[in-house]
Amino acid sequence: DPVVVKTTGQGFALMYLSFSSKVLTASQITDYITRVVQPRLQTLDGVGNAQILGGQTFAMRIWLDPDRMAARGVTPSDVRTALTINNFTSAAGQVKGQFVQTSINARTSLDTPEAFSNLVVATRGDSLIRLGAVADVELGPQAVDSSSVFDGLKAVFIGVYGTPTANPLTVIDNVRKAMPDIVSQLPPGMESSIAYDSTVFIRASISEVAKTLGEAAIIVIVVIFLFLGNLRSTLIPVVTIPLSLIGVMIILMALGYSINLLTLLALVLAIGLVVDDAIVVVENIYRHIEDGMTPFDASIRGAREIAGPVVAMTITLAAVYAPIGFVTGLTGALFQEFAFTLAGAVIVSGVIALTLTPMMCSKLLKPHSAQGQGRFASFLDRLFERLRLRYERRLHKTLNFRAMTVVVLM
Repeated sequence: DPVVVKTTGQGFALMYLSFSSKVLTASQITDYITRVVQPRLQTLDGVGNAQILGGQTFAMRIWLDPDRMAARGVTPSDVRTALTINNFTSAAGQVKGQFVQTSINARTSLDTPEAFSNLVVATRGDSLIRLGAVADVELGPQAVDSSSVFDGLKAVFIGVYGTPTANPLTVIDNVRKAMPDIVSQLPPGMESSIAYDSTVFIRASISEVAKTLGEAAIIVIVVIFLFLGNLRSTLIPVVTIPLSLIGVMIILMALGYSINLLTLLALVLAIGLVVDDAIVVVENIYRHIEDGMTPFDASIRGAREIAGPVVAMTITLAAVYAPIGFVTGLTGALFQEFAFTLAGAVIVSGVIALTLTPMMCSKLLKPHSAQGQGRFASFLDRLFERLRLRYERRLHKTLNFRAMTVVVLM
């Protein structure tokens, strides 16, 4: 059956628990979960509130009969006044002894239909008009204008809300661990089930993001290999991916952020960005190795030459995403973690590109005379050379008709 999810000032409920019965009324169900289940749930770690929804609290229902009231000259205000005056709680005083002190309470409150029926609402001469003479009194639900149903049975729901700093997954795990014990203590005829669990969607989303994270990493690695054509050269920028992600985790911990869908989205997008700096450094070092320099000397010279552009690239990318984190209002609250995660990953990748990448190049790359060139690398070189020549011919033809090209582009 569809479940209506309500919101309160504390946000969305993480879980809705349903309590239903074929033999108990909604008021009886509400009375039990108010006294037993609700206090138990509120003591669980991370639970901010366990709110009862669709419950019917016990109340004394007084149904006035207009005909009987008119016959005895009793008005609704007379009944109201009598209820206000006679139904109250009062302390009669204390009895003090030498060693003992006892408080005495007077039984001035009414708690049964018979007691309410005997309540005097008016006097006519020597006769007393009691409430039972002008109304029908019964113990029933406080409100009858709403009801809740689950699987065809009248039910009462409990919405479980987490504290602002609690992890929803941990909160729901704690509730699920406590449910078997709660169910085992339910009265005969009462059943309980989980009507709604928001963490099912959260877990599915995290699983999907993790899957996307892996797919993005594989695609990036394949593209790097296709363009570099060498396993040793490919390994160097690939190492940047996990190191950048681990580094940005440290930044998130320092900023007090958590792993959520927005930060995971930023990590997915960062995979394609964090390898850029390392690729540029590797390509520049590889160029010097091809010119005859040793890997160690090429790494030092190549890193020095490319340090300025790498720093500029890193600052530029960080400057693009970081301002989103300073936006005020709802947009800023939503995308602050996203922006700082992405900017932090880019900064970490820049540091790695100027430190770890040259060191790995000096150790992993071979001198040009010892490198040779495999069949696959030769195939890639021929393929990209044909693409370059084809593009060059088409570009020259286009430039021969500049006016026509401008018209087409416009």
